[in-house]
Amino acid sequence: MREVRLLGGPVEFRGALDLEDRADGVMPRRLPAWTREQYQDSSVYGATLLPSGVRLVFRTDSTEIEFDVLTSTGQLDTDPRPRPTGMLELLVDGAPAGRRQAPVGNVMRMAGPGAPQRIVPGEPGTVRFAGLPAGMKHVELWLPQQTPTELVALRANGEVLAPDPDGRRRWVHHGSSLSHCIEADGPTGTWPVVAATIGGVEVINLSQAGNALLDPYVARTIRDMPADLISLKTGINIVSLAAFRLRTFGPAVHGFLDTIREGHPDTPLVVVSPVSCPAVEETPGPTAVDRDGQITALGAPADVADGALSLAVVRAELARIVKARQADDPRLHYLDGRELLGPGETDDLTDGLHPTAAAYRRMGERFAAYAFAGDGPFR
Repeated sequence: MREVRLLGGPVEFRGALDLEDRADGVMPRRLPAWTREQYQDSSVYGATLLPSGVRLVFRTDSTEIEFDVLTSTGQLDTDPRPRPTGMLELLVDGAPAGRRQAPVGNVMRMAGPGAPQRIVPGEPGTVRFAGLPAGMKHVELWLPQQTPTELVALRANGEVLAPDPDGRRRWVHHGSSLSHCIEADGPTGTWPVVAATIGGVEVINLSQAGNALLDPYVARTIRDMPADLISLKTGINIVSLAAFRLRTFGPAVHGFLDTIREGHPDTPLVVVSPVSCPAVEETPGPTAVDRDGQITALGAPADVADGALSLAVVRAELARIVKARQADDPRLHYLDGRELLGPGETDDLTDGLHPTAAAYRRMGERFAAYAFAGDGPFR
């Protein structure tokens, strides 16, 4: 087995827009480095390190491959073990070729949610894939969508070469944790990856768990990157954080879309409203988590009359904005998020907000049926 350079070598990190060269290895991030100056909340930085849709890509004739990885996961002092690190998935020529549990590395201990973290340093762990088919092949290692993962080393028993250009259309998607899909059963089980696989396109997932707030730096990122297809799923974080009132929400949506259109004036662009979430359908946020771990709204339905946002208001406003813009932007489309997960399926929301792994796959299948159909916006 010989070691292969990760930075400056033949391999590519796809799905990441920044690579941090750290003491142990390479940490991929899903937003460009320049964006770090544009936010102060550490949760944004943390979300960019969660590698949803990030994969290491190369060609090789190897039959055995080893990866050293260093993960960072959390653990409450009251919990007996760290949070699950998720799965590493290997694809060979586009087909599944193995799944391995990501090893536990660094552990961030805390007394309770939101409490200061105490880092318990860990060591890189090794995952091995053997019995791969002979001959030159295209290999992708997909990183666990819910766990920051440094790539420390790659070893192979054969030649490792740069990958061929992808060649497929590139779909850029931005959304919340419901597009980040931490609860999926693996990195290829997130709904954007499921939909992209069905549609035969490459997906770049810029979703930010807890932070899909129409941030201008995200719009500029999408504006400036290659994209053949674009989608924006927005609303749930805005309601959950009470981040906008009706007066400010509409202009923020327009501004986000205007910025994207500066770089992609004719690219198909789908605006997706929130899926069903009973707690905030008619009641505005902010939200909290109750003693049973379920999402609950802290606002009052009467506040809607004064401009507070519920999901019903958000959906109506997004539909109105898209319809108004379509007169001059015929490649702009609107999808009601309840078409992906509707009011009759809320038993599939584990905490009243986040879908199960099976529901995420169903969402991907439904988005593909809508977007890639013969008359769909991404056809």
